[in-house]
Amino acid sequence: MKQNHIEIKSFPFQGGVSEHHVMVHVQDRASTYSEQLEQVFGDFMRVCREELAEAQPVFVRVFLSDSANQSEELAGYLQDVTYAVSVIEQPPLDGSKIALWAYLQTDMQPFACPGELHAFRHNSYTHWWGGDMTASGADSEVQTYDLLNRYATLLEERGMNLLESCVRTWFFVQNVDVNYAGVVTGRNRLFWEKGLTTATHFISSTGICGRKPDAKALATMDTYAVEGLKYGQMQFLYASDHLNPTAEYGVSFERGTYIDYGDRRHLFISGTASINNRGQVVHPGDIRKQVERMWENVEALLSEGKAGFDDVAHMLVYLRDVADYELVNRMFEERFPNVPRVILWAPVCRPGWLVEMECMALIPEGNPEYEPF
Repeated sequence: MKQNHIEIKSFPFQGGVSEHHVMVHVQDRASTYSEQLEQVFGDFMRVCREELAEAQPVFVRVFLSDSANQSEELAGYLQDVTYAVSVIEQPPLDGSKIALWAYLQTDMQPFACPGELHAFRHNSYTHWWGGDMTASGADSEVQTYDLLNRYATLLEERGMNLLESCVRTWFFVQNVDVNYAGVVTGRNRLFWEKGLTTATHFISSTGICGRKPDAKALATMDTYAVEGLKYGQMQFLYASDHLNPTAEYGVSFERGTYIDYGDRRHLFISGTASINNRGQVVHPGDIRKQVERMWENVEALLSEGKAGFDDVAHMLVYLRDVADYELVNRMFEERFPNVPRVILWAPVCRPGWLVEMECMALIPEGNPEYEPF
């Protein structure tokens, strides 16, 4: 459903958990930040109260144009929320100061948990969402290692671990051209210590430019883990005719992940750019062709998981050059008019990649060996 500045993609399940992805955009881009903030959260709360009254948010991400000057006022809207929140400076490229993506589900039982994670339970599964994890340290390598080490400890304290429980991470890197190398090194080191190697598996992830109000926060992290998965329930997507294993160029993340439940399959596609199966940038300098190759890569990953673009719940699109927005927005609008999306200014981890996207998808066919979601 699309209502001008509000986009909703719903996956109803009679007798099970229904899922909804909501994207809220600014209606009047000539208004002040305070006015835009009030409109976006007013619309979001109305959607939660009316259209999706039976559902509750489990994760919300807010995209800002100037976090240093906007975060304090935003905090007033986020007091006492019962869901995980991520706030990141990745300016929406439609000219607004704020945009919001929310993931809502029905029949989830939230429960209080100390620390940096929010938990939601249904059937035998507990879903652990984390947002806005930051760390101190001299550089991005130290901060990334500390973030992952602290997160691994949080999981272990609850009987889980990175290898078997973590489904998805997002790394937001200040000045990505300078600090991404440190993120890679810190992650590689921690993963090796925790048994995430080429002989086991890594974690689907996005590593992208993003800022926090604190200029010393060089790397921040959002996370999603599931407690209660059986062995083999989580699998990985490769599309090896289109993309190569990331370890071949020194990084450690999976291209995509899917989880089978008794009544559905969830797919998580990592940040994906215009790359080939030799790890090379395809179509350097040509934004149109890079978008097309990126779509081809994402489609190949989805197809390997028996899904397609019709099953996609939302899209986050990242651009290096703000001048590419009009063309890229038109391309997405023509091909995916009914998929909630936001296009953001967020340079990709390799300068030659002009565009990157990530998405989540859902298909209603599950595996009866497992309990429903």
